[in-house]
Amino acid sequence: MKELKLPLTNEDISSLTLGEFVYLSGTIYSARDNTHQRIIEILEREGNLLSLGFSLSSIYYMGPTPARAGVVCGSAGPTTSSRMDKFTPLLLEKGLKVMIGKGKRSEEVKNSIRANHAIYFSTIGGAGAYLADRIKKMECVAFSELGPEAIYRLEVEKFPVVVSYK
Repeated sequence: MKELKLPLTNEDISSLTLGEFVYLSGTIYSARDNTHQRIIEILEREGNLLSLGFSLSSIYYMGPTPARAGVVCGSAGPTTSSRMDKFTPLLLEKGLKVMIGKGKRSEEVKNSIRANHAIYFSTIGGAGAYLADRIKKMECVAFSELGPEAIYRLEVEKFPVVVSYK
């Protein structure tokens, strides 16, 4: 299985083939429906995401459950990616390169992935506890009032994904 460090370069993305299994290590940001809506509002108002203070180059469509004592993160399984499809083309135009979730994407999103030289990875639905073990550090960095739908910075190690669209 190929191992890659985030953020991915265009060369990394070009080297991958559909259906290929990959381990990702590095920084990923979690974001779901409500967070995507807020990100779009910032983009419409400010034209960029500088006010967030970080780059959303890699997004995992996930909302973590509360962590038990002694663990970094509770269950961390993927959510259905198509719920973010209405937001995705604009985010790809603004620099998003990597998306991780589960399920199919719309034709518009697939076309935008290709046009922006990005990639969509799928990961294992129903394996939230296993995936949580791959998260070595987790910190809420924006929209804390949204609870599990806030943006979390995740430091992952050997996070298992499959190339679904590129």
